[in-house]
Amino acid sequence: MSDANKPIAYMQRTHDYYLALGYGAPYEWASFAEVPFTPLAKPLAECTVALVTTAAPYQPDKSDQGPGAPYNAAAKFYEVYDAPTAEIPDLRISHIAIDRDHTTAEDMGSYFPLAALKNAADAGKIGKLADRFFGLPTNRSQRTTIDVDGPALLAHCQKHNIDAAVFVPNCPVCHQSVSIVARILEQAGIATVIMGCAKDIVEHVGVPRFLFSDFPLGNAAGRPNDPASQTATLAMALNLLETADHPRSTVQSDLLWVGAPDWKDDYSNPAKLSPEEIARRKQAFDAGKAAAKKVLNG
Repeated sequence: MSDANKPIAYMQRTHDYYLALGYGAPYEWASFAEVPFTPLAKPLAECTVALVTTAAPYQPDKSDQGPGAPYNAAAKFYEVYDAPTAEIPDLRISHIAIDRDHTTAEDMGSYFPLAALKNAADAGKIGKLADRFFGLPTNRSQRTTIDVDGPALLAHCQKHNIDAAVFVPNCPVCHQSVSIVARILEQAGIATVIMGCAKDIVEHVGVPRFLFSDFPLGNAAGRPNDPASQTATLAMALNLLETADHPRSTVQSDLLWVGAPDWKDDYSNPAKLSPEEIARRKQAFDAGKAAAKKVLNG
């Protein structure tokens, strides 16, 4: 397989990137030998399906969060939230490390497939879209994800009688967070599928079902401004949700990215950054951490 066809090794890439920025000890990604697996208790066409996102509700007082916005730590959220699915909400992903060089997050359908799920419900492919969708924090603390965020999301799902959940992460740490929480739901008898773009992270954690799209981060639900690709991507995820019969079931989407072909080489690649750019990014990262700490501490 040529390098152009290989998925990005996000764990190694982020290690090299933050080492270049001057941070020492590498982050230790979660990994589990055993993977829980819950088959659907009934046909998908009879199931209540929930959507779980790592996108944040738009906050007008938190600076730029629009398409193409730089990383905005102030726009992060730190607790599981829920909101109605009756209308399409205004969610943004400016608070996470998506691929800002090759995507702009201008089309919410590429990272939040609520419209596609509504269409699937109308077509009878799922029994019902849950009345609420759920937001899961992007948390580097695996212990917090396991002890706090996971149980909180499970409680929401149980309250709303969820049969199955579709998780859609965005940044590298998002992929770890949703993978950990998908395991918690599976252990409690709720089937899950992850739609993601960071293959190495999800498979390193170990999950029941994973639809991998080899797209820049921030497009796990399909190509932007391409409803057909978003419909097809969701259909593949739902098919995997229904047909997988064992854990660690990974299916790769056959859809191709149509943007610049060098996106894989560009993402957080310190070899392509000047010393001045590395210094600028370190300063911005430190400022972001300070802003996030301020929000977390009130």
